[in-house]
Amino acid sequence: MTSGQQWRVVGAIVAVLGGALWFGSYMLKDELVGVDVGSKAPTFSGATMDRPARSKSLADYKGQVVLLNVWATWCGPCRTEMPSIEALHKTMGPKGLHVVAVSIDDPGKANDIRKFLQDFNLTFEVLHDSTQAIQGAYQTTGVPETFIIAADGTIRKKSIGAADWNSAPNRALIETLLKDADR
Repeated sequence: MTSGQQWRVVGAIVAVLGGALWFGSYMLKDELVGVDVGSKAPTFSGATMDRPARSKSLADYKGQVVLLNVWATWCGPCRTEMPSIEALHKTMGPKGLHVVAVSIDDPGKANDIRKFLQDFNLTFEVLHDSTQAIQGAYQTTGVPETFIIAADGTIRKKSIGAADWNSAPNRALIETLLKDADR
């Protein structure tokens, strides 16, 4: 093999590897860029629980402070934390916090979700993402997972598992974000 042929082979190998790298990064972009504190909140959508159901997305809360909770009716830790989310909603909702809980229950489970809301006397907004696309968009590892999203659309807190959302530290964080949103 001549020197020119060797360089063509090397060039072809580099081109193939470069193409594979580009294709892999394009196909895996969601997995390569993590959803964490400081990153932009990915979009999501879900159906409201009223009848007829309406579709809502992150864009509906643009410029607002949002507590986004990903949960399911069958999740024990979700049941544990829902009362604290409701208490937080009652104290901070009037100040501008928007609580949005997105259920990832399977299609056809809207009545189960409504019963859950009634059993727990939940008054904040609940959406149903029967496609469970929010899990991929937010790279969740299970339920519940909760994200505090600032008015500028960045994630300011991420919590995996049940938490006391009406605790003093969580209220203080939200108070700060609401003050920043008013400026």
